[in-house]
Amino acid sequence: MRTLSKELKEHVGKVVTVQGWLHKKRLLGGLTFINLRDRGGLVQIVLKDKDEVEKLRGLQIGTVLQVEAMVKDESRAPGGTELHDAKLTVLVPVTEEPAIEIDKPLSHDPEHLDTLFDNRVVGLRNLQEQAIFKVQAEIVEALRQHFRSNGFTDIRTPKLLAAATEGGAEVFKIDYFGKQEATLAQSPQFYKQMMVGVFERVYEIAPVYRAEPSATTRHMSEYISVDGEMGFITLDDLQVFLSGLMNAVVDHVWQTSEPELKLWQAVKPVLPQKIPALTMAEINEKYTKATGTDTTKEKDLTPAEEKWICEWAKDNLGSEAVFVSQWPRQGAKFYHKFYDDNQEVAERIDLLFRGVEITTGSLREHRYDRLLKQLQGMTGNDPNDPGLKPFLSAMKAGMPPHGGFGMGLERLTQKFLGLKNVKEASLFPRDINRLAP
Repeated sequence: MRTLSKELKEHVGKVVTVQGWLHKKRLLGGLTFINLRDRGGLVQIVLKDKDEVEKLRGLQIGTVLQVEAMVKDESRAPGGTELHDAKLTVLVPVTEEPAIEIDKPLSHDPEHLDTLFDNRVVGLRNLQEQAIFKVQAEIVEALRQHFRSNGFTDIRTPKLLAAATEGGAEVFKIDYFGKQEATLAQSPQFYKQMMVGVFERVYEIAPVYRAEPSATTRHMSEYISVDGEMGFITLDDLQVFLSGLMNAVVDHVWQTSEPELKLWQAVKPVLPQKIPALTMAEINEKYTKATGTDTTKEKDLTPAEEKWICEWAKDNLGSEAVFVSQWPRQGAKFYHKFYDDNQEVAERIDLLFRGVEITTGSLREHRYDRLLKQLQGMTGNDPNDPGLKPFLSAMKAGMPPHGGFGMGLERLTQKFLGLKNVKEASLFPRDINRLAP
């Protein structure tokens, strides 16, 4: 029976069988030490028998081994145990020297990212690299738990669409069986709104696609979007929910992922129970006054403003996150709801966290006549377009006041761990320069 490395403490004094990958080997004082890696972590194995050492001759890191050995306590070894009197069986030999050394921390400096991503299939075997995605898995687990505990239904929406959800030129277009042009989903926006009329509260964690012609540290062509939509809410309800969601995720991750967080020296975010909110005008005014750079006429926050206001909020409001409200009409989508007493301002909030926007949320215009007017006035699109007609039909069939948000999973992971580039939080990142591996 196979024993995992993390279970060895329970078998001290017994002979066990472990299986995994050769992760490291070294010669010390006439003894050969090897580290074996399995899904539980690392185990150190001491080899004294020359015949056993000879079995490793010419073999490289990554060789798949089976080891039968005695478990002994050793506080200096990984996991607090060590294997002695080992008998090795080579299950899969690897004789070619790997392109990168996975037993050492891999460089994430900007000039080394291409090397990191080119060798991703091997580099991910590095424990520090694995830690990124173990943390990300716990983020997803925490998200799902919080959604479920608040009455949300998990849904799956199409990624092949008849028309672009968000509009604009940042769309991947494909030929659909020679019959028509289709697009890859920029978001599940219309579908999650339609499902409010079915389930009232829905969420989805799935890929979305943006043909953004940019190679920045903030953007990718494919990323995982965390989308939620709720019926019968106000904008304040949305802020309260997102505040609770962020706190729940932070608490869960820091409770479950201590070893992985330590590998990245991650610091637990400072978040109040209800994340504070500032209007866009207030942020423009504070930033302009503090820096001398006038942003009061901008229709969006600049990256420098996002970073600055998060630092200001941490120092002055005790929060590493801040909501931005009172967004001008110029940057709004046709499905956004505008204040009844001020049609030039959208009922929208962005959530900034550690210097970057991770969530855009808003109330949606649920009244069919107003939605139709906004569609025609803001986009000029035909209501009978096959990409719009089902959405409008759902609104016409009766939809309550509702709202929701989209959150980038990779950006959230990046900010938890202090990574410099969002692509570092993607298993196999995609951007304008990368379509492999």
